[in-house]
Amino acid sequence: MNDATLAPTPTQPGGLLDNYRVPDFFCELMNRHDPYPATLQCVRDRLATMDLEELRQRTAAAEAQLYRMGITFTVYTNREAIDRILPFDAIPRVITAAEWSHIERGVQQRLNALNLFLHDIYNDQKILKDGIIPAELVLKNPNYCEAMVGLKVPGGVYVHVNGTDLIRDRDGRFLILEDNARTPSGVSYVLENRHMMLRLMPDLASGLPIRSVEEYGPRLHQTLCEVAPDGVEDPQVVLLSPGIYNSAYFEHVFLSREMGVPLVEGKDLFVENHRVFMRTTMGPRPVHAIYRRLNDEFLDPLAFNPDSLLGVPGLIEAYRRGNVTLANALGTGVADDKAVYAYMPRIIQYYLGEDPILDNVQTNICAEPEGLAYTLANLDKLVVKPVGESGGYGLLIGPHATRAELEEFRQKLLQDPANYISQPVIGLSVTPTLCPDGVEARHVDLRPFALAGRSIWVLPGGLSRVALRKGSLVVNSSQGGGSKDTWVMAS
Repeated sequence: MNDATLAPTPTQPGGLLDNYRVPDFFCELMNRHDPYPATLQCVRDRLATMDLEELRQRTAAAEAQLYRMGITFTVYTNREAIDRILPFDAIPRVITAAEWSHIERGVQQRLNALNLFLHDIYNDQKILKDGIIPAELVLKNPNYCEAMVGLKVPGGVYVHVNGTDLIRDRDGRFLILEDNARTPSGVSYVLENRHMMLRLMPDLASGLPIRSVEEYGPRLHQTLCEVAPDGVEDPQVVLLSPGIYNSAYFEHVFLSREMGVPLVEGKDLFVENHRVFMRTTMGPRPVHAIYRRLNDEFLDPLAFNPDSLLGVPGLIEAYRRGNVTLANALGTGVADDKAVYAYMPRIIQYYLGEDPILDNVQTNICAEPEGLAYTLANLDKLVVKPVGESGGYGLLIGPHATRAELEEFRQKLLQDPANYISQPVIGLSVTPTLCPDGVEARHVDLRPFALAGRSIWVLPGGLSRVALRKGSLVVNSSQGGGSKDTWVMAS
């Protein structure tokens, strides 16, 4: 698929796309491999019947409705916390059936390897003994959890919910940018974006073979039931949230409703005789599986941070005794560490005997002398990322940085090289997006969500995040990005 010759752009796009100019990047709607997909041509033909003012009105209505429904996230500043909607763009991002098949197989392969890797490093550690990945990179990783050593988890599944960040380069190849194996967020926007599109743009979607995203909630519940402790016929699943002040609280409410399970905080649970119970008006009720949306260190003040008021005293001992399942498991942060990411092709080959279906972006590990030397010599050409950060914070985009910023980062690298990796600047694909001056090209990525229980299922679509600022490569919502509905075609 990736080596085929790009088809010529069909002529006369019309309507909204009359003045759309495709820059020197792969365009999700315009640049396609020959033959040009009929479903995309249908989307383009329908866009041609709309005008710019109509699209603005529909988008304004969508964002007003999102705000009224409380579909927000919280941005924390030095002085205040601000609730914002994730800006919604009404021009969908379309993925063909063949492209999705490639993505789906690659994500399943990746998640399978991640779970095998986590099982190994917390048990026999064969991959470390065989020198495939440096032992200190794993054992000294701040996310490595000693409480997991020797612990057998149901089905060997550590990462039950995974978000894999994909980008597309100038040649149209899908590449994995990073893994999110702890508490990946954003799936609620996938489902709500679809609801919004069907309400406000039914004429655009009507009759197209768009795969549904509606089964995510039931699938998530089924997955958590599959990994509940043995011998439990009707497992009680709960979603554990830090509470209303968490930036993703809307998603916690949304997912508990989609699964049909209670939304709880730490104060709603207690441990007795190494078993977890939920407080209810009808008395204590046993809990067997917890979809937790708070970090390891806050889960149990007896095991980790003694000052945490968010967790459940005794939870980790109950977990270690096999009386409750935590999803995702403790210590999964090792698997989405940006330095470990560089070894994922070798990890896949080691456990599965296969080449990666989806390639990594080339990565230089600054903890290694060669990686640091290369990064320092090419700082103005690279993206430099701290290994422990997320959300687009703390990174340097060399070609866009000032001399002062480059020098500041040079000093950071010299002081703490192990905290950084570097990658080439990838020309992320673009997609038509409603902007103040009309429909323009903006960079986009994709976060497919996968669930692992007895098997691995990938939600057909994912969160397409779009960089709304002209020229920006940063798509994160915390950095001003928006989102689109992602249409995966069934044929």
